Amino acid sequence: MRIRKAVITAAAPGQRDLPLQTLVDRDGVRKSILALQVAEMAAAGAEEVCIVIAPDAGDAYRTAAADFSVQVRFVTQPEPRGYGHALWCAREFVASEPFLHQVGDHIFIGPTGTPPAAAQIAEAARENECAISGVQPTRENLLTSFGAIGGQRMRETGARDVYAIECVAEKPTPTEAEQSLLIPGLRAGYYLCFMGAHVLTPVVMEALDAAVRDAVLTGTKVGLSPVLDGLAQREKYLAVAVTGRRYHLDARYGLLQAQLALALSGEDRDMVLTELVALLAKQ
Repeated sequence: MRIRKAVITAAAPGQRDLPLQTLVDRDGVRKSILALQVAEMAAAGAEEVCIVIAPDAGDAYRTAAADFSVQVRFVTQPEPRGYGHALWCAREFVASEPFLHQVGDHIFIGPTGTPPAAAQIAEAARENECAISGVQPTRENLLTSFGAIGGQRMRETGARDVYAIECVAEKPTPTEAEQSLLIPGLRAGYYLCFMGAHVLTPVVMEALDAAVRDAVLTGTKVGLSPVLDGLAQREKYLAVAVTGRRYHLDARYGLLQAQLALALSGEDRDMVLTELVALLAKQ
């Protein structure tokens, strides 16, 4: 499976400005979150990156994307009609190819020396020749913030962290999760939730076409999780437990937590720790 295209969705109300915020990376260089995200897509093998933006965000995003080494394109989501609709807006860019996908309001930070999350997912997709979603064990009290999967660990492959997806649920309640999303062997009280990074096949765009047509008739928004649940019924669809941690930038203190994670895994770790200890001592 060749994966040369990537899509970043960044059009949701209240979240569209997050990729334009700046963080100091591990090397002490100030960069936009968008720059960090596109660099991760490039490191995973993407040659072209499409960013789905809101109608009034074009100038700011084009300025932020001026110096990227990969080709960056922009597609507008005319109105906020859901996450699935935003991804569907990139259908002409994707055409009939498998593609990397990442949400614009998350950033993924792993231990120093490990491949970026997108590269881990892309490699798993190439090895297994199918759609792959990145997942992480997530505490039950956080279920209402993420999509979650039900399925089985693929023990027969020897890949401890690869799972066959049987179903997908969007922000399930603990009761719903207990009924259909328990993963044998996973720690009690934890479920496998999406990280916001995937490799998806053209079947997803076909399903989104149908979902968008239905939404036009009913006046509803288009989600992605129902489409991914359908994907699990139609073709081989796996999940890989990614080494690293997702940071939900739209969460309370999300940007702060992401910045601290970068700083504590970078060349300024000692300085940052010293400043944090001094700050705590003054409280």
